[in-house]
Amino acid sequence: MARVNTNDLVAFLSVARERSFTRAAAKLGVSPSALSHTMRGLEERLGIRLLTRTTRSVTPTEAGERLLRSVGPRLDEIEAELDALGDLRDKPAGTIRINADENALTSVLWPALRRFLPDYPDIKIEVVTDYGLTDIAAEGFDAGIRLGGMVAKDMIAVPIGPAMRMLVVAAPAYLKGRAKLKTPQDLTHHACINLRLPTYGGLYAWEFEKNGKELRVRVEGQLIFNSILPMLEAALDGFGIAYLSQTQVQPHLDSGALVQLLTDWTPPFTGYHLYYPNRRQPTQAFTVLLNALRCCGAA
Repeated sequence: MARVNTNDLVAFLSVARERSFTRAAAKLGVSPSALSHTMRGLEERLGIRLLTRTTRSVTPTEAGERLLRSVGPRLDEIEAELDALGDLRDKPAGTIRINADENALTSVLWPALRRFLPDYPDIKIEVVTDYGLTDIAAEGFDAGIRLGGMVAKDMIAVPIGPAMRMLVVAAPAYLKGRAKLKTPQDLTHHACINLRLPTYGGLYAWEFEKNGKELRVRVEGQLIFNSILPMLEAALDGFGIAYLSQTQVQPHLDSGALVQLLTDWTPPFTGYHLYYPNRRQPTQAFTVLLNALRCCGAA
């Protein structure tokens, strides 16, 4: 069998994980056509098809899945060991890839990075934002940031933020002339701004609790988004009621642009945690970032 270039395997893993030549090419810094040519060459040398290509998708074949499962973890280990060589330098160095949602990025991660990065110029941070429950190990992330209750039990999780609270809010213009909300069930009679969860494809059910009683309410309205910031803008413009974190809406509550509703139905809950696989040895760069985030969370 012809000798396989390691770079070809890295390219295959990127395509197989991204399920897209375009996204994989952007990640690798090459053109999609060049990446496609590399994949065809690899398949010809191996004498077997690794990818099934259609006009809409790219998926690994049975052989491709086997190669992904067997070679992927080994190349990830090699990359981790190369990153660990940065520990021998005078200053921590290397790239840290983090998966987080938008609110975690703006409310917890970026305030910490703003103080952290000037002291560590040789550390690079790549942040990918999404609302799905991404498998950080399979997708090549060093860590993820999610609410404490959403972290898998086989992960090491470190608190990096205070307790949080979700609030029901609306603009005074929307509320004018409409019946007041007394219970979460009353939301079904109002225009609400929905969030579609990418992991499951369904709409997020708003969660409430009072005196030990928990409720989940599915709301309706004209608008559905798959990220938080447009929901906030729509609420500010008076298009309905939104369910958002206190950190996002507090400035607008203070200014009077938004009004809080159902105040006794939204108690605090566990805040953000940084989590990472317990089988992976953290690099020096990752350790100093973890300590910075931990200190910010304590503060």
